[in-house]
Amino acid sequence: MESKRGWLKQSFGKRLNALHSWNAWIVLLLTVTGIVLSIGAIRGDLGAFRVTLKQLHIYLGLASVLLMVLYAPMIRKHWRQIRARRNQRANLVFVLALLIGWAASGVILWQFRHMPPGLNNAALLVHDLLTWVGVPYAVYHAISRSRWLKRQQRLEQAAASRPPAAASVAAADIAPVASEHATAGRTAAQAVIDALKELPITRASFLRLVAGVLLVIAVGPAFYRWIKGAFDTGGSSTAEYVANDGNRMLPPPAPLPDSAAVVGGGAKGNFRIYTVTEIPTFSSDTWKFAISGLVDKPNAWNWEQFLQMKRTVQVSDFHCVTGWSVYQCTWEGIPLKQLLAAAGVQASAKYVKFYSGDKVYTDALSLSQANGDDIMVAVLMDGKPIPQQLGGPVRLIVPQMYAYKSVKWLQGIELIEKEHMGYWEVRGYDNDAWVGKSNA
Repeated sequence: MESKRGWLKQSFGKRLNALHSWNAWIVLLLTVTGIVLSIGAIRGDLGAFRVTLKQLHIYLGLASVLLMVLYAPMIRKHWRQIRARRNQRANLVFVLALLIGWAASGVILWQFRHMPPGLNNAALLVHDLLTWVGVPYAVYHAISRSRWLKRQQRLEQAAASRPPAAASVAAADIAPVASEHATAGRTAAQAVIDALKELPITRASFLRLVAGVLLVIAVGPAFYRWIKGAFDTGGSSTAEYVANDGNRMLPPPAPLPDSAAVVGGGAKGNFRIYTVTEIPTFSSDTWKFAISGLVDKPNAWNWEQFLQMKRTVQVSDFHCVTGWSVYQCTWEGIPLKQLLAAAGVQASAKYVKFYSGDKVYTDALSLSQANGDDIMVAVLMDGKPIPQQLGGPVRLIVPQMYAYKSVKWLQGIELIEKEHMGYWEVRGYDNDAWVGKSNA
């Protein structure tokens, strides 16, 4: 209560300045944590710290919302104070829209497990877009409103408003009783000279312009690439993955009629590429696939042998635990329960462990989960070989769980008795990753 009374007893200006300062620091911390979380290449390096960093980002976002709540009773008076300053009013409207958009989309992403996937996709797009626009604007605002630039502007204004000393002395010494006409003439003449002395752009304005141009040059190309990919629904990103695929798997798998005919959402969706290692490259000359452990018939296949196994086609959605989804992907591959049945699972087996060809990533399902009808060892997506960046040549697909369970570059399956905690599970993610229920 005392702290609340102390806050209310402060002058309006002090409270406004305090909120502005707190908001600046929170936006800075949100920017740093958000950028670190968005870099897929370092997800593995962050390990368990990534979960902590994500929680910190959420708490900072909630603190930003609290600041807006504190500012809400002050907005009317603040708006009246700057009624004659159009630039400040425009800045206020823009910043409030930015903060409200960030907060609203952030809350949806925070609670994405309870939201429709379509809303999550839209919130992620809005959140990213506001970040691309808002962070450079915040940097520019910080530079243009810095104390040093304000001091430069005050010095320039003082110099411009100061009466010329030489003209005053001359007027006093030479013509103490000059006529009003002569005085008016000197004033008019001096006005012309002063106008000629004025720079077309002040130093402070020039520095603001330079800062803005440098930010556009630094951020512009990356922003263009992001916005092109974010709003591209024609599948060019996936086409690029296929065109630049480093895998050399011969012969290529021939799609079944249903797989080739059905154009699902995979080729039209925007997959975000996450990996905990460098993306591996595979060749059919050395590639192997094995199933072993607590089975009666352990086996290993080369690429040609693997392609001879009976495959099926399914259309399912693909959900990432970071909030985005790709709908109606057409997958072709071998049902996992078909592989398990052919291997002869022993009674002591309780879990199915999966090994990635990157030799780092692993995950597991319980035996009952692994026998689900829609769990597939996929070889094709939308009738085409799965490119290496999307987990090819072979990846696991577990549609009803978040995608960290759908192991990329799958090469090994092992039946085990004791529960296995996968790569992300030991770093804080849920072992049961059902869509809408995982706490990762």
